[in-house]
Amino acid sequence: MTEQSGAPQGILAGVRVLDFGRYIAGPYCAALLGDMGADVIRIEKREGSEDRFVQPIVPGAGSGEGGEGAMFLQMNRNKRGLTLDPMTETGRKIVRRLVATADVVVANLPPSTLKAMGLDYESLVEAKPDIILTTVSAFGHGGPYSERTGFDGVAQSMVGAAYLTGHPEEPVKSYAPWVDFGTASLSAFGTMAALMERARSGKGQVVEGSLLSTALAYFNFHLIEQQLRHTNRVAIGNRSPYAGPADIVRTKDGWILVQVIGMPLFKRWARLMGEDHWLTDPRFKDDLSRGDHGEILSERTARWAAERTSEEALAELEKARIPAGPVYSPQQALDDPHIKAMNYLKPVDFPGLPGPAPIMETPLRLSQSPGTLRTRAPVLGEHTESILGELGYSAAEISAFRDEGII
Repeated sequence: MTEQSGAPQGILAGVRVLDFGRYIAGPYCAALLGDMGADVIRIEKREGSEDRFVQPIVPGAGSGEGGEGAMFLQMNRNKRGLTLDPMTETGRKIVRRLVATADVVVANLPPSTLKAMGLDYESLVEAKPDIILTTVSAFGHGGPYSERTGFDGVAQSMVGAAYLTGHPEEPVKSYAPWVDFGTASLSAFGTMAALMERARSGKGQVVEGSLLSTALAYFNFHLIEQQLRHTNRVAIGNRSPYAGPADIVRTKDGWILVQVIGMPLFKRWARLMGEDHWLTDPRFKDDLSRGDHGEILSERTARWAAERTSEEALAELEKARIPAGPVYSPQQALDDPHIKAMNYLKPVDFPGLPGPAPIMETPLRLSQSPGTLRTRAPVLGEHTESILGELGYSAAEISAFRDEGII
């Protein structure tokens, strides 16, 4: 896939989003809106914002030479790129003119930084009375941590997720930044709701997401259990404390995950293992009991799996209709026939890359108005002149901005 021309298509066609985000939570929110047809303008530092070169494909290379990072390529599809220094007076004037043309501003920045850049809600509504400001911060606004910085792993750690992952002697955060992606998705959901409300009332509003609130939401039922039962659980590796067998076990040639929850699945598992007598064993009478005695169930599953290849074990588990799956390396995930057949990962060309980047499409499909991956991420400042031209600046003014270090 290469960059295509033409106006955006989709249910958000005609909506303009200004993306001042960095890393994942803000940019992926804006990317999801772009997938749905919004005109998204990514605004970043003149030299390139810090998230542009994280996990570079070609280490040491510059923008447009393959130096962009893998994260940037995913987060910034379907966007146009503008470089700008909004901390200067001229830069703030350009921001105000941009805001006057926009419907949504996305910024995952602390409140004080928003104000310094003229992106606080009070400043924005002066330029556009019905503007929607979607903010993402680490801890939310109003509490003692409001001005603190934080990343995904900080939120995972502060809600108990890292504590209950891994083993008691070593808490482990998830390699996948689920807090960032969850916050981005919820923020996009909130932005869509705000757009619907504006269509009805004509009024904009602030949509506020935070990493901590997302982590609390995703981990909430574990906190409910702790508050009401005082279980004081500790990490037990990959084994579930709530049901069983639910664990990752080794096969002859790899690893698989087996997940049994509920009596119907346990009956199938017991029969597959030849342990029908366990169906009347009080240790395994319900999910909680099976979770409490999960080591026994995991050990039995492991002995069974050790006699089979992953393919053989998974085939038998599927025949018994027991949820299970392979533990893949990243390369094995890329090679999986189902992932290929579903066409989830779209090949997208980018200047300087050794080949197309496999960019994940919008992770849900609408039958009538699906999200689309139309354009690659922009190289640094790729659309600066055209965007400023749309705002009414002349070629001479744009040249002067560049000479002054504004763009």
